[in-house]
Amino acid sequence: MGRLGDFFSTLRASIDWVLVAALAPILGAGLITMNSFEGENYFFEKQLVLLGIGLLVFFGASALDVRFLRRTGVLVFLFLGTIATLLLLFAVGSVFKGAQSWFNLGLFAVQPSDPAKLVLVLVLAKYFSRRHIEIANFRHILISGLYAGILFGLVFIQPDFGQALIIGSIWLGMVLVSGISKKHLFLVLGVSALAAICLWFFVLEPYQQQRIKTFLHPLADIRGAGYNAYQSTIAVGSGELWGKGIGYGTQSKLQFLPEYETDFIFAAFAEEWGFAGVGALFLLYGLVVFRLVRSALYGLSNFETLFAAGLAVILLSHFLIHVGMNIGLLPVTGVTMPFMSYGGSHLITTFLGLGLLMSMRRYSRGMHREDETKEFLGI
Repeated sequence: MGRLGDFFSTLRASIDWVLVAALAPILGAGLITMNSFEGENYFFEKQLVLLGIGLLVFFGASALDVRFLRRTGVLVFLFLGTIATLLLLFAVGSVFKGAQSWFNLGLFAVQPSDPAKLVLVLVLAKYFSRRHIEIANFRHILISGLYAGILFGLVFIQPDFGQALIIGSIWLGMVLVSGISKKHLFLVLGVSALAAICLWFFVLEPYQQQRIKTFLHPLADIRGAGYNAYQSTIAVGSGELWGKGIGYGTQSKLQFLPEYETDFIFAAFAEEWGFAGVGALFLLYGLVVFRLVRSALYGLSNFETLFAAGLAVILLSHFLIHVGMNIGLLPVTGVTMPFMSYGGSHLITTFLGLGLLMSMRRYSRGMHREDETKEFLGI
């Protein structure tokens, strides 16, 4: 009983309950949107199981002492293990939608690029935390770019452009947070533009180029490459102010909108809940990111601060890219909506990252617990 009491006491001391309260309706919105309300509910039922696993991972990681993650040896092991796992995909990985990015384990499948993003955040947090004083030295920008570039390349050639884009966003976001100079920033942007041109002419497959062309001219091929984006924008617009009501989204429930449980769950949600529901959803995501940024400000050391910032970059990148491709502002890349889209790898990995952050909060230099409670209650 004593150990159990200590466990719950540890959880109370570490978990950001405001963050948890903001996540609850987001998770509920995802489950309701993917529920067909008739017949079989494969995605809904399996997502409930995955959510249960994710919550166990979250609370379990929150109760751990994760200061061992600061050790260089641990992070080197994780980084090399991640590279080996991504390489193993090309030997035994399963191909889905043209990308060899999954391990099919029978009852479930695992996408290694999701935990790879979390490992990259840990590695970059460690690297920049030890060199924050001399970050103006461009050499450190190049070395950190090499870490990210290895993972970016292994994911890109699967090919999984969406996940590779998130990895690039993580590096860029953490470089900016670490304090890069404006001169170096323009240099990085220039190199990135040059790399994009090279990718277009020498690396991108024809179907990947077609996705980008469809973004520039979405109505040019609405029966072919532009079909998904076209149906998604119809779904979002048809929701109008108050939406069509739960379970009455014609674009999704009548199968006009493909993969509304995963890649287009925001469009399906917007159709049923309308502008009012979307506004509330944006506020909830904004609160989640705000709490992550707040945790970064009160980190015990630069490592914890940069880890929290990197986690915020992951969620914000997923959110912006997913919403952007659902409303026709970005090409369709298959990026999931955090905590809403169906899928275990991303959900469990994200909960693991949040759990690690909650554990770090126990050693933060933040406000006293009584003051935080008063802030939550508005006292």
